[in-house]
Amino acid sequence: MGIARVVGLVALAAAQQAMAETPAAKGNAAIPVVVAAADDDTQAGGDTIVVTAARTVLPPNALPLTIDIIDKPVLDQQIAISGSITDAVATLTPSFSPTRGKLSGAGETLRGRSPLYAINGIPQTTPLRDGSRDGFTIDGFFIDRVELIYGSNALQGVGGTGGIVNQVTVGPPRTEGVSGRVLVQGSAADRFEDDSLGGKAAGLVQYKAGLFDATVGASYEKRGAFYDARGRRIGVNLTQGETQDSRALDLFGRFGLAVRPTGRLDLIVNRFALNGDGDDVALAGNRLRGLPTSSVRGHPGGKSAANRAEAVSLSYTDSDIGGGALTAQLFFNRTHDTFGRELTPIATFQDPAIAPVGTLLDQSENRSRKLGARASYERAVLGWEALVATIGFDSLFDRTEQRLIGTNRVWVPPSDFQNLAPFVQANLKLVDGLVRLAGGVRWENVKVRIDDYHTLASTTYDGRNPATYGGVSVKGGTPGFDQLLKNGGVIVEPMAGIRAYASYAEGFTMADIGRITRAVGTPGTDLGNFRAIDPVISNNREIGVEVKRGPLDASATYFWSSSDKGQLLIALSNENFQVQRQRVEIEGLEINLAVRMPIDGLRLSTGYAHIAGRYDSDTRAPDGVVDTDLDGTNISPDRLNAAADFARGPLSARVQTQVYFARTFHGKANPDPRNDFGGYTVTDASLRYQTKIGGLYLTAQNIFNRFYIDYNSDTRLPTDILNYYAGRGRSFTLGWDMRF
Repeated sequence: MGIARVVGLVALAAAQQAMAETPAAKGNAAIPVVVAAADDDTQAGGDTIVVTAARTVLPPNALPLTIDIIDKPVLDQQIAISGSITDAVATLTPSFSPTRGKLSGAGETLRGRSPLYAINGIPQTTPLRDGSRDGFTIDGFFIDRVELIYGSNALQGVGGTGGIVNQVTVGPPRTEGVSGRVLVQGSAADRFEDDSLGGKAAGLVQYKAGLFDATVGASYEKRGAFYDARGRRIGVNLTQGETQDSRALDLFGRFGLAVRPTGRLDLIVNRFALNGDGDDVALAGNRLRGLPTSSVRGHPGGKSAANRAEAVSLSYTDSDIGGGALTAQLFFNRTHDTFGRELTPIATFQDPAIAPVGTLLDQSENRSRKLGARASYERAVLGWEALVATIGFDSLFDRTEQRLIGTNRVWVPPSDFQNLAPFVQANLKLVDGLVRLAGGVRWENVKVRIDDYHTLASTTYDGRNPATYGGVSVKGGTPGFDQLLKNGGVIVEPMAGIRAYASYAEGFTMADIGRITRAVGTPGTDLGNFRAIDPVISNNREIGVEVKRGPLDASATYFWSSSDKGQLLIALSNENFQVQRQRVEIEGLEINLAVRMPIDGLRLSTGYAHIAGRYDSDTRAPDGVVDTDLDGTNISPDRLNAAADFARGPLSARVQTQVYFARTFHGKANPDPRNDFGGYTVTDASLRYQTKIGGLYLTAQNIFNRFYIDYNSDTRLPTDILNYYAGRGRSFTLGWDMRF
C-alpha cells in the first residue's frame, strides 16, 4: 500500500525537516519510508526517521496518536493516477471523504471534520474566511512525502479539528555537485477526445558546494476536460472553480546554509497559480433521469476561477544547543482565491441601486495575507533522563477580505486575526519503555478585529429566509477568545512491534467568520457580542492497537469526538454554503491490514473506515441533544480499500479498489431521502518499469469504466441540476521520470 502506519503526537514543524531528511529526499524514489516499532526507528538503509509532524525527535512508538506517512514513490504514483495531492490522500485514506474533483474542497472531511492543510508545518487554511482552496497551493512534484495526522489536536494551532495534512517539500541535496529530476507526462480520457488531452512537464536542479546548497524547480501542467464513463463531459462549476480544463504553473526554490556542525538555515520560496481556461459553461442535468450535469463550449464572462498562493519561509534547526534540539521558523503567505462568474445573476449580489434586480452579474475574490513565527526547544530533563520536555511558542497574524471584483463591493469585511499560543509537552518513559506517558497544554489566545461595515443589499441567509433585500449596518468589534487546551495519552508496548494506546486531545479552530459576517441580516448586530463567531472546540478520544511484526502490519483504532458548538456547512440553492453552529458528535472505527506474501515482491493490503455523526437540529432552541445524521457535506461514507502491490527488479505494479458503501440519513430534521447515497466502487491500476535512463509509467483511473454520481453531488440539494456531477470515467496517464 506504500503507507507506513505510525502513531504520533500531533503538531507540525517544518524546521525539523532538515533533521528528518531520508534518502527519498535525495531523489531516490525507490526507497520507501518504513517505520519500525522499536526506539531505534530506522529504515532499511539505517537512517533514523523523524516524523516532522510530531515536533519531537522521539520515535513514533513513543507517541499516542495515529499518523500515516505517504512516501515519495507512492505519492508520485497516486498523483499520476488521480492528478493532485488531495486526490492521492483521499484515495489512500478510508476515513477521508471522496474529493469533489473541483478546485474547491468545501465539504471534504477527515474523520468527519475539516482537515488542516500545511506545507512544512505552515498552515494553508485562511482562519477567518475559508475559501477551501488550501489543497491546491503547491504542485506535488515538489513534495517529498505527506504526513497525515488523524483527529483533533491543538498542538498544530488553529485548524485541523479533523486532522492535519502536512506536505513536506523536497529536501536539500546530500552529495556534492549537481543533481536533479525531470518529469514529462501526458493524459487522456478513455476515448482520447481532443479536449481531454493534458500534459505536464517539470524539472528540478539541485546543487551542493560545501556548506551551501540550492534547489530550484518549475512545473507546468495543462489539464484537459474530464469525461464520465458514458463518454459525456463532466459539468463545470463556474463559481467554485475547476481543476479540469485548467493550467497550473509552480515555481519553487530552497536555499540552505550549514552555519554550524549541528545547525542549518533554510530559505524556501514557492509560487503556485492555477487558472481555469474559462471557455466552458454548465449544461443542466436531470436527477429524475439520472442524467448528470455536463459542459458545453461557452463564455461566462468575467475572470475565470483561479487560485494563487505565494509563500516564503525561513527556518533554523539545531540538534544540539544546550543538550537539546531547537527549531525556529518565520513565514509569510499570500493567497488570492478568485471565484468565477455564473451566466445567470446570483440573488446574493443584486442591488437595485446599481442595476435592476435580476440583471447584475458579479463574482467574488478572497484575499489573504499571513505572517507568522514558530519556535520550540526539546531536551531531556536534567537528572531525569527518562523525561523529555518540549516548550514552544507560535504566533500567526492574518488579514482577510472577500470583495466583489466586478463592482468593488465588500462582501466579507476586512478582518484582522491575531493568534498567540505558548505550549509545553512532556513524555515520560517508564519500566524501560514498557509504558510511556505523554501530555501537555497549549494556551490559545485569539483576537479578531472587524471594522464597522454594511452588508450587501441582498444577504445570503438570515436563518429563515434564503434572501433578504436591504443591506444592514453592522457594528464591528474586537472579540477575543482564549482557551487552555489539554492533551494526554498512555502507550503500552509489551514487546517490540506490539503496542496499545489511549489518548485525549482538544482541538481548536475558528468558525468561518467570513461566511457568518457576510450573512448578518439583523440591523444593529454588534460583532463584539455575536456568539455565532465563537471558536469551535472539539474533544477527541482515541483507543488503538498496533501489530508490526514480520510480514504483518495491522492496526485498529476507535475514536469519538464532540463539540458543543460545532460548525456545519449547509448547502444553499445559489451554490454557496451557510454556516450553522450546533452540537456535533462523531464516532468511528478504522482498521488497516497489510501482509507481505510468500511470493517475492507481493504485498496485499486493505483498510476499512466506519464513521457516524449526528448533530442537534434544533437551531432556534438548541437542547444539546444530537438527533439528526450529518449529511454528505459534513461526513464521509463508510469505505473499504483493497490493494495489491508487486515490485521485483525494474518492474513495479499496483491495483487498488475503493468501495464506498451506501448510506441512508435519518433524524429529527427529516433529511430528504433523495439525498441518500447509493454507493459505488472504483478500481485503478499503475505499472512502472525502471530503466537506466529513467522510469516509464502508465496509470489508469477507473479501469472498469464504472459510471457513478460523486458522493458530494449525490447527497446535497436534490433539486440542483447544475451541480449534479458524475465521477470520472476511465482515463490514462503515460509518463517518464528521470533522476540525475
